Amino acid sequence: MDQRPDAAPGLPDELLPRFAFEGAPVGLACLGGPDRRILAANPALAALLGIAPAALSGRRLDDLDHPQGARTGQDFALRDLAGEAWWRRADGSPVRVRLRAGPERDGYRIVAVEAVADGAAEARQTHSEQTHLALASAGLGEWSWNPADGRVTLADRAAAILGYPAGATPLWADLREMVGRDDLDRIRATVQDAVAKAIPYAVELRIRRANDGQEAWISARGQATLAPDGTPTGMIGVLQDVTAREEARRALHDREQRLRVATTVAALGIFEWHVLDDQSIWENERMWEIFRRRPQDGTISMREFFRTVVHPEDKVAFRRSVAAALHGDGVLHATTRIRRPDDGGGEVWRTIEMAGRFERDGPAGLPQRLIGVVADITDRKLAEERQSLLIRELHHRVKNTLATVQAIVGSTARTASSIDSFYEAFVGRIMSLAHTHSVLTEDVWQTASLRGLLENELRPYGDGEMRAGSGGRIELDGPAVDLPSEIAVPIGMAIHELTTNAAKYGALSNRSGRVRIRWSVETGADRPRLRFHWQESGGPAVAPPTRQGFGSRLLQRVLTTQVQAEVATDYAPGGLVLTMLAPLPARNAALNPLLATL
Repeated sequence: MDQRPDAAPGLPDELLPRFAFEGAPVGLACLGGPDRRILAANPALAALLGIAPAALSGRRLDDLDHPQGARTGQDFALRDLAGEAWWRRADGSPVRVRLRAGPERDGYRIVAVEAVADGAAEARQTHSEQTHLALASAGLGEWSWNPADGRVTLADRAAAILGYPAGATPLWADLREMVGRDDLDRIRATVQDAVAKAIPYAVELRIRRANDGQEAWISARGQATLAPDGTPTGMIGVLQDVTAREEARRALHDREQRLRVATTVAALGIFEWHVLDDQSIWENERMWEIFRRRPQDGTISMREFFRTVVHPEDKVAFRRSVAAALHGDGVLHATTRIRRPDDGGGEVWRTIEMAGRFERDGPAGLPQRLIGVVADITDRKLAEERQSLLIRELHHRVKNTLATVQAIVGSTARTASSIDSFYEAFVGRIMSLAHTHSVLTEDVWQTASLRGLLENELRPYGDGEMRAGSGGRIELDGPAVDLPSEIAVPIGMAIHELTTNAAKYGALSNRSGRVRIRWSVETGADRPRLRFHWQESGGPAVAPPTRQGFGSRLLQRVLTTQVQAEVATDYAPGGLVLTMLAPLPARNAALNPLLATL
């Protein structure tokens, strides 16, 4: 056999083409068939793509395309098997290649493939690698979707986020099953709108990871790649795992909700005051309720608060509290009265308590804002004042009661003829005194009904109803009158003495006697006056007493001294008549527990 100059010594001619194909320093692929499938690939091409030659066999050149070609705007059609294109290596990274095809023989064609090594391509490749590294460092994973086969190519970081192994190319149909049902329709609508407008999109969604089924939150950004005629040819984008951020956001939301519930139950208003621009933010409805303002009225700046809202007498103390917080640890505690509208269209003063903390722009920086709460403590302050007044009232009443008991003991002892008579008179008077105090204690407004005191003493002697015109033995005729505690005790004891005297010596000592009591309230010069009339009839003949007992002294002295009453007693033969004209004391409004406002 003749030896050609370029032939390998000793190599048979039939093996020469195969040796040239396998040993070529550039990538070679033998194509055949109408769809130009790879029938054979040499080691150089396999090394370039990182794919074994056997794995390349049977694949189309189009299957090797990488989305990078679409991103760079250099998506070459390979109709003539000549030009440059971006192909995808086994690890998903792009490689720029130049193709040159030999002539077609018997339906087969050899295509030479070599990596583009010019400076521009290397710079682009370096930039791509740097971009890929920057995205990975930021926790972002790249992905691309090919509509031809429905597969999604995932970078290593994107695969890890979704729970897939590196190099995975799952079907979009499989990824869709990982998405929460509540999010799927929302995401589909967002993506379709973005594709129609040729703009990027961004969505956040929940998924179930492919490897362990754990729920995770991801942020997905993407954009469709379009052909020159506007037809979508695929989609590229990035993924980011935002589970930690979402969990932190939910935890913050839960804490805010718990805080809102707590402040609502405690009736606290939440606010922020931005110091530098003097702007206030009211965080909940309670703030608007405390200041009786509507959202359309706007909040109140601190300048307006000092100028028109704070009580003039409280301005100095409130400014001192603010100054102390600014120059101290930043914690503010202040109590002040504020002016606000009332339900009747006027204005009232309410007492508020404010607590908060100033935030600074550094350890020794300027205060930026005050975050705090406000409570309306008007009712609490009123209750404290009322309690103080009631305690003083109680002390005064106990002192008077002890003095009254002492007087009862002394006077009863001086007028009693025996131990039995002393006991009977003393017990009766003490029980009357106790009943009056019981009535006063049970009434929240510390008053006693005049009719109630009369009925309690006279009920044992009545023969039916004691109302006016009933024809009964005892008639009570008069309006409802509540006696304040300071006159209820002496008047109650006077009623007891009148009843006891009538039962022993007067109209109630026989079966035919009658007692008629009338009263009315008259207008006085400075306060109302009670006119009280006691009239007995049908009893034994009456004569003036020969000596003055405790009852007489009570009626004449106690009523005159403690009640400032004008008392007139007539010992007419037909029956005792007593008339009393007593001023009714003005009530202290602060002692009324039903009072709602100052």
